[in-house]
Amino acid sequence: MYRLGLSRTRIAELVRVHPAVVGYHLVIARRRDPGLEGEHRAAAGARTSPSPMSLTRMEEVIAWIVVEGRRPREHSEHKDERSMARWLSDRRREAAEGTLDPAYHDGRARVPEWTGTPREVADEARWHDRLAELVAFRREGNDWPRHHDYDSEREHTLGVWIHAQRYKRRRGDLDPVKVKLLDDAVPGWQTGRKRGRPPRR
Repeated sequence: MYRLGLSRTRIAELVRVHPAVVGYHLVIARRRDPGLEGEHRAAAGARTSPSPMSLTRMEEVIAWIVVEGRRPREHSEHKDERSMARWLSDRRREAAEGTLDPAYHDGRARVPEWTGTPREVADEARWHDRLAELVAFRREGNDWPRHHDYDSEREHTLGVWIHAQRYKRRRGDLDPVKVKLLDDAVPGWQTGRKRGRPPRR
């Protein structure tokens, strides 16, 4: 049916399964038969380009990610963020299936967060959450968190995290974008606290 030009959604309707099930089998079928996608497109006729509204949405999503330093979340309390997350999820699914329209490729190249496995996406979100927690920790008047001789689990968690970032930075393994985010959000993070334990207040 896909070879004859039917869409994933239409196939799902005809065989009475969820579109994700069809998508799963199409991924396998495309791997086995590299010519399948071309035959589908030829049968379906020339694909229509994304609408101007969708391309505008792409620019909005990219701008949001750049400003916020993370991907929009599907369970956000803000309706617009949820909408952006759904839009991005649809494009990520298309990219994984090999059906992403070329018009989106420029945006995909500008936003590394666009691609990645669910685990990579979760790791990326966790990284940004830790940075936000570290910013809050420092704003409360705390010194740099320790990964040894810590006073709380919170300090320990943040201490282990920032220690790992320093280690990666020294080895040259930390993404330059993340280095900049750390430099901007918590200046002095690479140096950390001075030797010795500060007196208790």
